[in-house]
Amino acid sequence: MTTPNGYSINSTRSDESEDEEPLIENDAAHPQCCSARLNLAVLMSLGFAVVYALRVNLSVAMVVMVNTTDPEPAKNSTVFHACPLQPGTENTSDHFTQPAGVPQYPWDSETQGWLLGAFFFGYLCTQIPGGYLAGHYGGSIFLGLGVLGTAVLTLLTPLAAQMGSYWLFALRALEGFGEGVTFPAMMAMWARWAPPMERSRLMALSGSGSNFGAFLALPLTGYICQTLGWPAVFYICGGAGCVWSIFWFALVSDDPRTHRRISEEERDYIINSIGPQGTGHGWSVPLVPMLLSGPLWAVILSQMCSNWSYYTLLTSLPTYMDLILHFDLQSNGFLSALPYLGAWIVSNLSGVAADYLIERRVYSVTVVRKLFTILGLLPAAGCLMAVSYVGCDHILTITFLTLSTSIGGITAAGIYMNQIDIAPRYAGFLLGFTNTFGTIPGVLAPIVTGYFTEDHTLAGWRKVFWLAAGINAGGALVYAIFGSGKIQPWAITEEDRAEAEKKRSRSISA
Repeated sequence: MTTPNGYSINSTRSDESEDEEPLIENDAAHPQCCSARLNLAVLMSLGFAVVYALRVNLSVAMVVMVNTTDPEPAKNSTVFHACPLQPGTENTSDHFTQPAGVPQYPWDSETQGWLLGAFFFGYLCTQIPGGYLAGHYGGSIFLGLGVLGTAVLTLLTPLAAQMGSYWLFALRALEGFGEGVTFPAMMAMWARWAPPMERSRLMALSGSGSNFGAFLALPLTGYICQTLGWPAVFYICGGAGCVWSIFWFALVSDDPRTHRRISEEERDYIINSIGPQGTGHGWSVPLVPMLLSGPLWAVILSQMCSNWSYYTLLTSLPTYMDLILHFDLQSNGFLSALPYLGAWIVSNLSGVAADYLIERRVYSVTVVRKLFTILGLLPAAGCLMAVSYVGCDHILTITFLTLSTSIGGITAAGIYMNQIDIAPRYAGFLLGFTNTFGTIPGVLAPIVTGYFTEDHTLAGWRKVFWLAAGINAGGALVYAIFGSGKIQPWAITEEDRAEAEKKRSRSISA
């Protein structure tokens, strides 16, 4: 497709302004409905729903896995409640009732924080190698094995917990090790599958499965814990991951060129619209220019800041609902899930809106990514600050927590897909690189939260929310100044330049 001003949107113009990025040609747009690329996005979304169910189930199950919040209270001390107990919950032992024979463990809040953060120690290790290998070989095998491996390990969680907290820590770290390849593999696949005019909506749909998985897993985990006992949570979630992997390996292909059920029209549309950037990067990557790239570091720092608040709520919100607001387990799971339903809806809408603005050339890719990042981070930070001041007001607390995470979903069309803008061919490797840094908050946030909230006071939780809000705002500022949506010079090969020149000549002659 040529733009209204006569340019092919894959061409590189010497007189192009700083705010305009060369977009990629969309000669004969193939409809998305029932297409192979949309089917891929839906299946990938379901995969990430499973992935996040496997990741967050421990957050809710932890409430009933421990037999007391403070296993060794000081002598002659009284139980302190930061907020008044709700009617009918004066006997807090009801919260921990489990079917006969289900074990519980005397883990203090510090131990719980380490266990909740254990996943991310392993998750850190495989991001970069996973992204590198997925960019070279294709992402389907790595994404599929990442989910399958994590699911199989999840089935062993009750056994590891019975053996001791150190064994459970090691198991969760191994789960993170296996799951670390999944998001880089997703990005590597979309570098070959997503036409540039559809990147935002396809990637938002697939990535938003993580929010949908958290939304389903949190209340279902609470229900399963109360009815079947907490071990059943890990058996059911692990089994779901194994079933999903069967469909994934049977239906998915790394590249539209090798897909068995794609139409010829859709295949040609995808290949022609992406161009040479939709191929593997080989064994070599321009590592030094990447490390010196300002736009890449803007993504890294902003993603770290955004992830701090996300992981804080993901791992610690069920504990806050239980210890501070005193919700019963089923209400805890449902209310903890509401923010992720909002984020799932908002992230998909933001993807559609971003594609609309880019395709209509209302704003450049750079402006769109910055706009959606700022709109996702700053208001979310304000909502977290509000949570710290509403105290024990249940309705306002739930409202602001839901708004914070929901609004944060806007960033799905901002920093969370920026790697594919600045270097499509290396997108999987770059996501592995940025997500390695972005996972550091997943390790630190539960530990810091456990430290601040050791006494289970509102003042301690206020520090947690203030810290998350401040880091969020810092991320918005960094990206607003240094972010970019332009393909970086180190990501462009001679083949890319020759292809761009050929398309520009064809556009001018047309």
